[in-house]
Order: sequence, then structure tokens, then C-alpha cells
Amino acid sequence: MNLPDIKCLVTGGASGMGRAFTLSLARDGADVAFCDLDEAGIAEVEAAGRDLPGKVVGFVANVGIEQDVAKLIGDAYDALGGLNALVNNAGIFRDGLLVKPDKETGVVRRMSLDKWNAVIQVDLTGPFLCTREFAAKVIETGTRPAVLVNISSVSRHGNVGQSNYSAAKAGLVADTKLWAQELARYGIRTGVVAPGFIDTPILQAMRPEILDGLVKRVPLRRTGSTEEIYLAVKFIFECDYFTGRCVDVDGGLTL
Repeated sequence: MNLPDIKCLVTGGASGMGRAFTLSLARDGADVAFCDLDEAGIAEVEAAGRDLPGKVVGFVANVGIEQDVAKLIGDAYDALGGLNALVNNAGIFRDGLLVKPDKETGVVRRMSLDKWNAVIQVDLTGPFLCTREFAAKVIETGTRPAVLVNISSVSRHGNVGQSNYSAAKAGLVADTKLWAQELARYGIRTGVVAPGFIDTPILQAMRPEILDGLVKRVPLRRTGSTEEIYLAVKFIFECDYFTGRCVDVDGGLTL
């Protein structure tokens, strides 16, 4: 697919990688709708995209809520005059060890079910709902071709303190493969990008000594940029013989 022919929805588009995807796609000529819960962030991204070649329009939506997603897909379709691409980017962290004995009391603390459910709802149920409604809209409108990209993580291999996040990101890779098989007959391709440590507000908020420790584990000895992750998303969009696979962009990091 050529980027000027793309009408794309990006979830979690008000900050970090989602913001970069939204503005980079519009810079390259695509029309982009994006969603987030941060209304001020939405307004800022819309303003940043005002003079770009592609259209940029934002919506408030929670990707973990079925009714929000159904409305979002319809609103994005109407705002762009069509919809043939999706980037499932929205995600959250609620890190913690599965169990951890208190050093003084010996009481075993447990990862709460609330932490587990919160991450699974946004990071796995969200992409499921968005992909389901996107695919249904594509089929109902006879739109061909179409493509969706899921954003996973190097943590899909299992990262200490991230039982919930690792499970969600591993699930996204598996779903990408099976959705490729289910949706190819309708002209829908799928792909997944698994970033490593990327220079976003989440990493920027870390204490320098902790960030330095993370970077030392990366063979390239640096964090990645949002633009480098966008290049992987762009490749999946533009390569019509790509589907059902994961592109790792992690500087060679092994967890």
C-alpha cells in the first residue's frame, strides 16, 4: 500500500510512539485518526498535525471498553472518509513481582488481580476489540486492501516484574499470526512490531542510573527512537507480501 492511499486509526496517539506514528504517517501523506484518554494531548497532536500533508483528527476513547471501540471505528471511518489501516499501539504498565516476601515481616505480597486485569484489558483486550471492529468495517464496506499493525514488545519473551505485560505482548504476537490466516481472504494483512527500550516519556522519567543499567544490556548501547519504530510500521504498511510476522526493533536486546 502507498502511504498517501492510507486512512489509518492509531490507538494511544497522544504521546510516545503513538504520537510519532500519527504525525509521521500524516507527514508521509496518510490521513490519520487517533484516540487517547488525554484530551489535552489530543488537542496538542491535532495542532501539531494541522499543516501536514495528511489529515489528523483525534478522539477520546478507551480501547478496553467495547462500546467505545465500536463508536471509535465508526467515527474514524466517517472523519477520514474510509478506513483501511490500524495501528494497535495503546498500552499501559502495572509492573510488580508475582510474589514478594516482605524482608521484615515475611508476609508474602502478591501481584494484585487489579494490576493483572488492568494491563490485559488495555494491552490485549483492546487490540482484540479494535481489530475485530476494524475487520468487520473493512468487510462490510468492501474495502481492499487493508492492513493492521500490533505493537508488541521485547518483553513478550518474559521480563521480570511484568507477568501481566509480558503475557499481553506475547498474546499480541500469537494473535497477529492467527489473524493473518483468518483475514487474508478479505484482503487484510497483519503485522506486529516488537520494540526494545525506546526513548519515550516512560524511559525519560526513569532515574538516570536505572536507565543506564537498562541500556548496558543493549548490544547497540543506546535506546531506540520513535522514528526507528515508525520505519518498521511503515515497512509493514508498504510491503504487500508481508503478513502474520513480527519485526523486532530492539538493538539486539535479549531478555
